[in-house]
Amino acid sequence: MINTVVLTGRLTRDVDLRYTQSGAAVGSFNLAVDRRFTNQEGNREADFVNCVIWRKAAENFANFVHKGTLVGVEGRLQTRNYENNQGQRVYVTEVVVENFTLLEPRSSQQGNNQNNSYNNNNNGNNNAPQENPFGTPQQSNSGNNNNSSDPFAGSNDQIDISDDDLPF
Repeated sequence: MINTVVLTGRLTRDVDLRYTQSGAAVGSFNLAVDRRFTNQEGNREADFVNCVIWRKAAENFANFVHKGTLVGVEGRLQTRNYENNQGQRVYVTEVVVENFTLLEPRSSQQGNNQNNSYNNNNNGNNNAPQENPFGTPQQSNSGNNNNSSDPFAGSNDQIDISDDDLPF
């Protein structure tokens, strides 16, 4: 049998990190996942998926993400049940996350106030190595001082793409 779930979405709230009596970390969060189609008004709807992550991965996940972060998760679908205080049986369906991927650089997650620290930390010296959001050194382009995320910005070359180059 195959039980594999792969989702890409944004966190609707910060991770709720707790610890079991035996000391195992468990994090729970909701992931907003856009649907592929639009409704009659032309708006894209989203599904809100309950997710749970365990142990060291839960601690790491809680340390690196917050509300609004774009993440990819991989895991399995699980349904559990319990009896609430009123004696009713409650069923919970959730994704048990086994692997996750951060899909945004840290600078965009931390907001605009700290975003400039990755782009403008060389005090005008264009030859000094800069730290990119992924923590690896990166040599600046001394000829172009454009900090745009577009790699073709400032290039006056026109890109010509024919229909034969498109995969669809």
